[in-house]
Amino acid sequence: MTETSLSAPVRIAAIQTVSGPDVAANLETASHLIAQAAAAGARVIALPEYFPLISKDETAKVRIREPEGAGPLQDFLASEARRHGVWLIGGTLPLVAEAEDKVRNSTLVFDDQGRRVARYDKIHLFGFQRGEERYDEAATIEPGGTVACFDSPAGRIGLSVCYDLRFPELFRAMGEVDLIVLPAAFTWTTGRAHWEVLLRARAIENQCYVMAPAQGGCHESGRVTWGHTMIVDPWGEILACRDEGPGVVVADLDPARLAAVRGSLPALRHRCLA
Repeated sequence: MTETSLSAPVRIAAIQTVSGPDVAANLETASHLIAQAAAAGARVIALPEYFPLISKDETAKVRIREPEGAGPLQDFLASEARRHGVWLIGGTLPLVAEAEDKVRNSTLVFDDQGRRVARYDKIHLFGFQRGEERYDEAATIEPGGTVACFDSPAGRIGLSVCYDLRFPELFRAMGEVDLIVLPAAFTWTTGRAHWEVLLRARAIENQCYVMAPAQGGCHESGRVTWGHTMIVDPWGEILACRDEGPGVVVADLDPARLAAVRGSLPALRHRCLA
């Protein structure tokens, strides 16, 4: 039977935003919501994908990309984590890629002292076309290739981003985790059809909590994101959800719940294929 090192419930929080093209305004919104989550007692807080910038100009992210370890976006995350004494999972931000005209869509994690403890670069790049609605992340984003997990006050956490949700092999490669975090900016079209069922499936099949902070609403660029930021428990039950608009979703990650689910139905131990 899988076990967790946690001994008591830990409060976690997912932040939902409707980011626009003004980076400073987006950071101000994020700061306000981080403070709200911290005041609610959250020890681990996660921002959504693209929290610093969503622009009609897809090359805008390239112009604000930062080298790893230096830059105002990374300074912002480190400062917020340190100021509130929380572990902060920084949604995604654009970091320097090998290609000059692209970025890595990267999740950075900072501990409660403001030290960076983990990085994950989005592996699966979204492509979609239906009528006039079209997305091609590969045009401006360079994919990562490494699974990322780390230990935290909420136990073992595995990192993923948005479109990764559709690829269960990524989550199996994480091994046994207590929490999967998936910052996202799902489109309204695909989110309405698949968001909830996929999040619940990942929680059920990996017997862990899933926290998915999302973009949710109509952006200045004209893009409409699905939102429905949620936290799901290891039995697939939705503990908290925010449909749309900026806000904070809070729930407790309970090690007793993890142990009960894994003990009564030890599916991870029953796996036959690698």
